[in-house]
Amino acid sequence: MTPAPAELNGVAYRLPERPVAVVCIDGGDQSYLTAAAEAGVIPNTERFMREGFSAIAHCVVPSFTCPNNISIATGAPPKVHGIAGNFYLDRATGEAVVMTGPELLRSRTIFDVIASAGAKMLVITAKDKLRKQLGKGLDVSAGNVCFSSQCADACTLAEHGIDNVLELVGQPLPDMYSEDLSLFVIDAGIKFLESEAPPSLLYLSLTDFVQHKYAPEHPKALAFYKALDERFGRLEELGAIVGLIADHGMKDKCNADGEYNIIFLQDLLDERFGKDTTRVICPITDAFTGHHGALGGFVRVHCFKGVKTEEVIAFIRPMNGIEAVFDREQAAGTLELPYDTEADAVLISQENFCVGAAQADHDLAGLHGNRLRTHGGFSEQDVPFILSRPLNEAYAKRAGVQQLRNYHIFDFAVNGTI
Repeated sequence: MTPAPAELNGVAYRLPERPVAVVCIDGGDQSYLTAAAEAGVIPNTERFMREGFSAIAHCVVPSFTCPNNISIATGAPPKVHGIAGNFYLDRATGEAVVMTGPELLRSRTIFDVIASAGAKMLVITAKDKLRKQLGKGLDVSAGNVCFSSQCADACTLAEHGIDNVLELVGQPLPDMYSEDLSLFVIDAGIKFLESEAPPSLLYLSLTDFVQHKYAPEHPKALAFYKALDERFGRLEELGAIVGLIADHGMKDKCNADGEYNIIFLQDLLDERFGKDTTRVICPITDAFTGHHGALGGFVRVHCFKGVKTEEVIAFIRPMNGIEAVFDREQAAGTLELPYDTEADAVLISQENFCVGAAQADHDLAGLHGNRLRTHGGFSEQDVPFILSRPLNEAYAKRAGVQQLRNYHIFDFAVNGTI
């Protein structure tokens, strides 16, 4: 690789001399790789781990999709880029604001910066909610491409840098509740690498349908990881340095009898402090409610009408299933979150529990009676960090002395591989 004037958030990135393809396996808990390796269905990934580089990294907490994908895309924690969930409560208006708009992103992206230095970018996401933020500042008129498999049938040259995506990939539009939504992302990336002018840098961000629905050892999960592994091998075969990362892990939130371990916090707060004195915000909430029912391991609480934050925290802390409770300053400092959008109180559940607002706010019909598997807390922060090539001396030394974060993946893949 040769030097290039591409710098972002304290990291100088070089222009790749060969393609670099980073795949974000949404919900890609390490336990899935362990189960798949034991079943013998991921030979390429195992080879990457053996001959390249492998470690356990920490993701951003809240361990949700949007904060972590944007951290990966900017190489920085939420306190820098400003995205700390799917929703936040605007203190001035009292309204819950969707946090997926590009106008809320406070940092440039690695894709924008490296493309401006002369490299060609390809960004494909499964979920369209990420697409506009990941593509912010990326000039699609200059040969760069950014689209989602969820809306692959609606791509235009003007907005996405490509049209006729379904024809290119040779597949129908995948269902949003299917493993095909993820496989389409990688298949499209492969098509671009097979072209006469392949991109220099690829970010392929998947969806966690499989991980929400199936435990690691389930045949459906093993089949999905087998399909992923075959595609990872093809990316490498086409000359790419392959980086595998996850935005967050995934844990079962049921008791031994299969009953959901849910803390409906708004109901409990209303009973203790009265109606309209607090408001619980569930920042996992998105259009994919069939994945998680808007239930996760991390929620925010705002206090009104003289209710004191310390009283709310004292009420929440001894609850069964709660791992940690922070006030606004502690949450922003400990978790590297933007202070201005943070709530009065933040709570994180234990591994086998999740938290919601009021019971009436959550429609669990989309789970179809299956076990509830979700994420958001510390118990889902460990994620695999894998490169198909070994590290150079400087980056190997760094990896040995610091706790890797998932948002280091582009730095290590672009600058640190041999």
